[in-house]
Amino acid sequence: MMRALYSGVSGLKTHQVKMDVIGNNIANVNTTAFKSQSVTFSELMYQTTQAASGPNATTGTAGTNAKQIGLGSVSGAISTAITTPGSSQTTGNPFDIKITGDSFFIVSNGSDNFFTRDGSFYVDAAGNLATTSTGYNVMGWGVEEATMTIKQDTVKPLRIMSPENMTYPPEATSKAYVSGILDKNDPNAASTSGRTISVSIFDGLGYAYTVKFAIKNTESEGVYNVEMTDILNAKNESLKDVYNVGSIKDIATFGTDHVQTTTTLYDLLDGVTYDATANGGNGAYYKETSLSETFSDFDTNKLPGIDYTIPDPKVENPPYTKGGDFTLKGNGTLEKNDLEEAFGLVYVKGGDENHKYDYYYYKDGSNEYFLTSDTDDNWETVLNKTGLDQFNAEMDEDGTVKFSFVQKFTFDANTDFKDNNFIKEISQGEAYGLDTSNPNVTYSFMVAPDGQAQVTTTETISGNSLIFDTSTGEFKSINGGDVATLDFNTMTTNLVGEVVNLEHFNDVDIDFSKASMFNNNGTSTITMVNGDDRGLGSGRKLGELSGVSIQNNGMIYASYDNGQTRLLGQIAVASFANASGLQKEGDNLYSATLNSGEFDGIGVDVTAGGGYMSTGVLEMSNVDLSAEFTEMITTQRGFQANSRIITVSDTLLEELVNLKR
Repeated sequence: MMRALYSGVSGLKTHQVKMDVIGNNIANVNTTAFKSQSVTFSELMYQTTQAASGPNATTGTAGTNAKQIGLGSVSGAISTAITTPGSSQTTGNPFDIKITGDSFFIVSNGSDNFFTRDGSFYVDAAGNLATTSTGYNVMGWGVEEATMTIKQDTVKPLRIMSPENMTYPPEATSKAYVSGILDKNDPNAASTSGRTISVSIFDGLGYAYTVKFAIKNTESEGVYNVEMTDILNAKNESLKDVYNVGSIKDIATFGTDHVQTTTTLYDLLDGVTYDATANGGNGAYYKETSLSETFSDFDTNKLPGIDYTIPDPKVENPPYTKGGDFTLKGNGTLEKNDLEEAFGLVYVKGGDENHKYDYYYYKDGSNEYFLTSDTDDNWETVLNKTGLDQFNAEMDEDGTVKFSFVQKFTFDANTDFKDNNFIKEISQGEAYGLDTSNPNVTYSFMVAPDGQAQVTTTETISGNSLIFDTSTGEFKSINGGDVATLDFNTMTTNLVGEVVNLEHFNDVDIDFSKASMFNNNGTSTITMVNGDDRGLGSGRKLGELSGVSIQNNGMIYASYDNGQTRLLGQIAVASFANASGLQKEGDNLYSATLNSGEFDGIGVDVTAGGGYMSTGVLEMSNVDLSAEFTEMITTQRGFQANSRIITVSDTLLEELVNLKR
């Protein structure tokens, strides 16, 4: 009877343990990555009242089974469903990570390693990847600097936002390439300045520059000269001025200087005459000029609607001299509409009591002015011109006014009057339509008496010779190869004798092999791009950290605003032969035990066991509420039944005690 009583007590205890486990499961139904537990019961020891015996052939008796009385139950094991994954919960946080598979994150409190499925991480003030609940460091592998690959060694804290990872170093541009069409009929290539192309480059400090080039025609078809003309900084300032040097070639050179000589016959331009006896036999060139070219103040003082005539110098007195005043006669007509709209005059038809004839008038403040054929001074005031002499005006019956006057203009000192025409002495280059302002070109003239000239030009060209195959239009060579180099000096001396350090610049190899010379209706599409056709060698500015991403294999990459990415490390994971043997430590943490297998300190790649990581997702608890509530019902009934054992046993004992009465 006492045995039954204690059996009931043991049953109560085991069911209470099970209820504790169920309660803990339900309490953690929303705990991140929580793994539910279950309890199994075991029989307690048995009291044997009679041992078993075997059959006896001699006596012919059969064997008997043992007689045993059980003494109750005990908790056999508390198991954790550690390999059963929970559902996914999307958070959108890039540092929230879920492991698919049987591995565990490795975290450390600084002295000991723990393991967890809770991937709720953040970056602390020191830049370490850490757990949000405990602040423990997430462990992983670093990067081998020499190869920029993961070095799978003893795990260490992942310091992904260290000061050195916040920026990406700049890099000087080392390569560029040219592509597109250079049409031989492009007028820009035929001009003095040439077809301009440019490329953006970076120096070793990350500063950006624009290098300008000019592609110019030569006398030979399919052959062009490519010259570097300037280098500008981000403020559009020439480095020639920034460093105060005499020439941009003191900063960098592109090709070598070479001399090109050509000889061509030129005829005088229309309207140009040559006098071989002028200037002491050195000759002079004259060009017929317009009135605007002849008089420096003509455009300013000329009257609208006027046709100017040139007086006969043989009749007019005094004679005209260079640099002095020259008097022109003027005749013109202004219609009524012009006078009313342009000068604000009011036309009165038929006169009035004070004026016998038609007239115009206007007001200037309180003064009124009347304009007729007899009021030349007023007409001069209306036209707002100076230098008028012998002014006459006639007005007809329709309000049309005809003018006749003379006006003085300033005669240009380089202009003369000959044969009723103005002629101006011009330069030799102007006489043949040549622009002689280029300091790199010298001109030599051999002039015949009729003015025809043999002109020899000697031009110092700095650059590279770009050659195309005239039969196919394809690129042939640039100075005999595919590449021409923009060569920066390591140092130079400015105009005041100071040494300028240019070591932050890098030479740039420019590939021209993708250029062509096809017909494109006179339009060129040729351009220059930094880097090669794969983007290598393009250079870059200093990059600021703009984002961090975690790949499904746990590798962590940083993105920078200069377009670069950097491998920062890899999250390592731990796998155990018997994950159920891990010991819970609270805070969603586990520690290794002898039955789980030891952690080797290195860990494995999550993909080694067929697993992977998902970012922006957390693993939820794997507690099944329906199963837990079912277990709760059976546990309650079991507890209730065991309590009845105690109650009945107590009644029996009471009856036994009552026998004494």
